[in-house]
Amino acid sequence: MRTLAVLKTALTGNYAVAHAVRLAKPHVIAAYPITPQTTIVEKLSEFVAKGELKASFVNVESEFSALAVVYGAAMAGARAFTATSSHGLFYMYEMLWWAAGSRAPIVMAVVTRTLGPPWNIHDEHNDILAIRDSGWAVAMASNVQEVLDLTIQAFKLAESAYIPVAVGLDGFVLSHTVESIELPPQEAVDEFLPPRRPDLPLRLRPGEPITMGNIPSDDRLHAEHLKNIYRASQEAKKLVKSIDAEYGKLVGREYGGMVEGFELEGARYAVVCMGAWCGDAKEAVRSLRREGVPVGLMRIRFVRPFPDEEVAELSGMDRVVVFDRDITPAGGILGREVASVLGRDKVVNVLAGLAGVDFKADEFRKAVKHAVEGEYADRVVLL
Repeated sequence: MRTLAVLKTALTGNYAVAHAVRLAKPHVIAAYPITPQTTIVEKLSEFVAKGELKASFVNVESEFSALAVVYGAAMAGARAFTATSSHGLFYMYEMLWWAAGSRAPIVMAVVTRTLGPPWNIHDEHNDILAIRDSGWAVAMASNVQEVLDLTIQAFKLAESAYIPVAVGLDGFVLSHTVESIELPPQEAVDEFLPPRRPDLPLRLRPGEPITMGNIPSDDRLHAEHLKNIYRASQEAKKLVKSIDAEYGKLVGREYGGMVEGFELEGARYAVVCMGAWCGDAKEAVRSLRREGVPVGLMRIRFVRPFPDEEVAELSGMDRVVVFDRDITPAGGILGREVASVLGRDKVVNVLAGLAGVDFKADEFRKAVKHAVEGEYADRVVLL
């Protein structure tokens, strides 16, 4: 591993995103404010105004327009970034599918936030999980350091797989919380993330008119296009692992690829979750281990593409407890996806932390203990 001079500092999660974007040197940034995302684009506008980042900073009138701007920029060969939250993400919804369907290598930060009604600005994962089938790669960071590192990695993934990437961070829990982190030097990021190669499968070029998004002459062409998007998503699984390993060799931090394993060796029970509260879940696992409960944890880093192979490694566990910070009429989203791999009989799905309600390490510990001891009568548990 190379020794590089790093800058130790303290940043909020939102400012960590902004610094990661600055280091990635995008050509185009589109901005529309929404709580709790706003300070990402505010900080980026400051970088541009001070000349610390040479980029076109485009103020738009809506989130739909924000994604439309970076979509057009990415299709013309630019490195492009935007950010949003909650209802803003849903205002983009149509453009999410156009971006994914066009294989546009956009990076977007999604600061997770509860959806209304009633109106609520606090943390929940329903917003980012609602885009999981649009064709975007969808990742979730667990701390501010990973927010920075994952954002930088996302640009490489987007521009290698030709799929857009959403980087999730928990609203307020990470976005507005200050943590000590290390910023890699610009030369290290330049080596890891060289200037974008403008060689999209389909690219807008001045003087070369093309038609995009029109009705195809044969529906089978459209079908094959959709299959190619699926294939690209599956190929992205390999790229996530190799990109993470390459980044780790350069800066000394590696996260495990699609998932992070914690205390899984020798475990009979497993906890599965994603996002910032995984730190609390790890504390619960440590506590249960001290009590003699053989439990480990699998943190989902990329929910799309879904890490089927990694989740399947939990098939030997006696019970798998999946924590969802989201809720649907069918239960928890992660719980159902994990159960699709392992089977429903093995999975207990705990829904907690909804609408921003705090869920602490001791509450994780109690819930896991109840689950492994068979004290929950239902497969979906609301806490």
